[in-house]
Amino acid sequence: MLQRRTLLTLGTTALSLSLVLPTGLQAEEKVPVVATFSILGDMVERIGGDHIAVTTLVGPDGDAHVYQPTPADARSVSEAEIQFVNGLEFEGWIDRLVDASGFDGTRMVATTGVEAIPFEEDDHHGEEKHGDHDDHAGHGHDDHAEEAAHDDHGHDDHGHDDHAGHDDHADEKHGDAHGHDHGAFDPHAWQSLANGEIYATNIAATLAKADPANAADYLANAAAYIAEMKALDAEIRTLIDTLPPEARTIVTSHDAFGYFAESYNLVFEAPQGLSTESEPSAAEVAEMIDQIRDEGISAVFVETITDNRLLEQIASETGARIGGTLFSDALSGPDGPASTYLDMMRHNASTLAAALSS
Repeated sequence: MLQRRTLLTLGTTALSLSLVLPTGLQAEEKVPVVATFSILGDMVERIGGDHIAVTTLVGPDGDAHVYQPTPADARSVSEAEIQFVNGLEFEGWIDRLVDASGFDGTRMVATTGVEAIPFEEDDHHGEEKHGDHDDHAGHGHDDHAEEAAHDDHGHDDHGHDDHAGHDDHADEKHGDAHGHDHGAFDPHAWQSLANGEIYATNIAATLAKADPANAADYLANAAAYIAEMKALDAEIRTLIDTLPPEARTIVTSHDAFGYFAESYNLVFEAPQGLSTESEPSAAEVAEMIDQIRDEGISAVFVETITDNRLLEQIASETGARIGGTLFSDALSGPDGPASTYLDMMRHNASTLAAALSS
């Protein structure tokens, strides 16, 4: 009986103490945020750390081009304080989802400040767009997260995308010869680590503004993250610099690597346009086959989010081998080779270098 009475007393004492503890000693309530796809979600989680709760709408191995929002997604968006989007009309479905959810928080456009690559509709293979650029294209963005915390990068407290006048209603604004619903610019800006630094700076500034009590942590996390990006960029540059000029044309499934091409002086060709929904014509496929034969391209690369049967057919008809699998618009699962943004960039570079140098 004494033992039971003692336990009851201890329990009551613990409850009383929990009621009078200062709020700073109680468990921190995490800021609920939403990221539209896995690459962006990883960046947000890395910078936000334990202070935020991230819901990613299009998860690992998911294709944001053909994504269809669910009622659960609408609930997640409605409960979020911040919505992180890529912008550049990548998420053609985002405004419909926001309208359905009644979201009234802050939308942050991660590509704010990025020098976007114009999409050439009459040349979707991209030689004019992605070929023969300066090795250091895309660099020179030496912004610091500390400075960005004092600016309003792409914020819109009414839930609208205000990125440089780019409207997510791409299908209303731009004719689409190749069936995609992107607009005038290549949205795959994360494929440049220099742009990744801009993403990180924007994310940290947004979190610092929304949650000033933890601003120092967000800025410190971003600074450490950006330092890793710079180190990886140097590592990739050294790796790619070993490739001879004749081995710098790369064939992939869809046109997602323009920013990678600009960063490392490569040329990427693709039978599909900027979206995986694109359907190349027979003439475009024939043109691609002729180019592979004429230029002696020895390897083509498949992607995790695309139907690769067309590329396998092209490889079979040209004698080119499948050089490996690249991650373009989505990360791998946690046990895969590209479970984080930095791992994805490292994997893609090493896969390309290994196949093209052999």
